Amino acid sequence: MVLDLTVYEVANVVARNYGELDLARRLVHGLFRGSARPPLQADVTLFEDGLNLISEHGLTAYDAAYVAAARRNGWQLVSLDLRDLVSKGFAVTPDAVYP
Repeated sequence: MVLDLTVYEVANVVARNYGELDLARRLVHGLFRGSARPPLQADVTLFEDGLNLISEHGLTAYDAAYVAAARRNGWQLVSLDLRDLVSKGFAVTPDAVYP
């Protein structure tokens, strides 16, 4: 059984830690095709958008997925991650939303 978060874990280790975006892409697409159960319902285009954010900004796969989802839906991402999200303009702190 493959959980949706497995996709992000694989992407994080391979793309961010080893800098191997193409390998991460092949491995994750293999997870989507290779499931013995019904295919994963994770959004492949969201994954691809996240990979680009990993490459361009050094985000973790998890943060990149949140940023990609927020961008796609026109949402304002709110986070306490000052170093990786707020300082790079991907999110605002809760104080900015709830003063």
